[in-house]
Amino acid sequence: MSDGWQRDACAIVGIGETEYSKNSGVSVTALAAEATLAALADAGLDPADVDGIVRNDMDLVSCAALADAIGARDVTYFGEAGPGGSGPCAMVAQAVGAIASGQADTVVVFRSLNGRSGTRFGLSAEVQRTVGGQESFLEFFAPYGLLAPGQFFALLTREYMNRFGLTSEQLGHVALAARRHANNNPRAQMHARKMTLDDYLNSRMLSSPLRLFDYCLETDGAAAVVVTAADRARDLRQRPALIRAAAMATGPRPQPGMMYPVLMRDDPLSMPSRYCAETLYRRAGLGPQDIDSAQLYDCFTITALLQLEDYGFCAAGEAGAFAAAGELEIGGALPFNTSGGHLSEGYIHGMNHVVEGVRQLRGDSCNQVEGASVSLVTSAPPPATSALILVVA
Repeated sequence: MSDGWQRDACAIVGIGETEYSKNSGVSVTALAAEATLAALADAGLDPADVDGIVRNDMDLVSCAALADAIGARDVTYFGEAGPGGSGPCAMVAQAVGAIASGQADTVVVFRSLNGRSGTRFGLSAEVQRTVGGQESFLEFFAPYGLLAPGQFFALLTREYMNRFGLTSEQLGHVALAARRHANNNPRAQMHARKMTLDDYLNSRMLSSPLRLFDYCLETDGAAAVVVTAADRARDLRQRPALIRAAAMATGPRPQPGMMYPVLMRDDPLSMPSRYCAETLYRRAGLGPQDIDSAQLYDCFTITALLQLEDYGFCAAGEAGAFAAAGELEIGGALPFNTSGGHLSEGYIHGMNHVVEGVRQLRGDSCNQVEGASVSLVTSAPPPATSALILVVA
């Protein structure tokens, strides 16, 4: 079935990042501008070329603020996608739509946040401020002690353990793979911090069964990419990463709020990523067997395991053994989060995953997969999700 998606019509031609830190010391607008200017320079483009901007719906930087900060001449398309970590791949898809419809030629997609020194999404104190507003639906869960994302994902992890026999050691191998990749990445916050399985198992329990190293790194920083038409991309500075396919999904009976109502589903482990994968592979004309590396959204270790199954790399209940066998590391069946991901590089709501997906296709990742030609990039599974397949030009 064809839905009108045009393969390889657009490409990512520039990538940019700031330092990933615990305290940037500057505003989120300054971070966004730094990453965007770096992405434009990488592509060999000028800020005056930018006529489209797509932001995350949880970003504090407006499209107009970024346009002003970088000196864009006239932005004819501006949009946003989300919620939160569900958005980055959808943001790239929105850029493709803007270009395909003639609303823009050069679109910047960015995410900027002071996620450690400013608003910390992982703290219950921050989440509680939304009770009774922003349609968080937390008011139905907070009175019973469910206050933070870590608690929510701990419940999903416990359900997975009870159902499939997942062990803490298997979960630890997800964190170990990410850390080993970060140790080779000078940009990663955990670059100099090696970790053993014993280190993981001895780290403090934060929300049972999740330990410290099951959690992502709350981070100050920004990442950006530049999207344009494929025919134009071939004349620019870098080898383009063609956008073979993009997809979004809610799955049936999507729940309201950010994440907590997922627990009220008939099966709380049923994520929209399974439905997203079906659309993504159909549009790409590819399957899981074609993927060289996967940049999987990893706000928590369990998130990666659920996606390994939803995107067809493992059968239900087999992801833990897959990780424990070393298949997520360089040389394994599916090298994942080769920059260190959210667990060990930095948490930029998935935009740094898009950047790393491009690096793999350029051949200049710190943990390069030999002959990489197809990258999968995913965004957060609940409450809705999105994903990309990028290929070499």
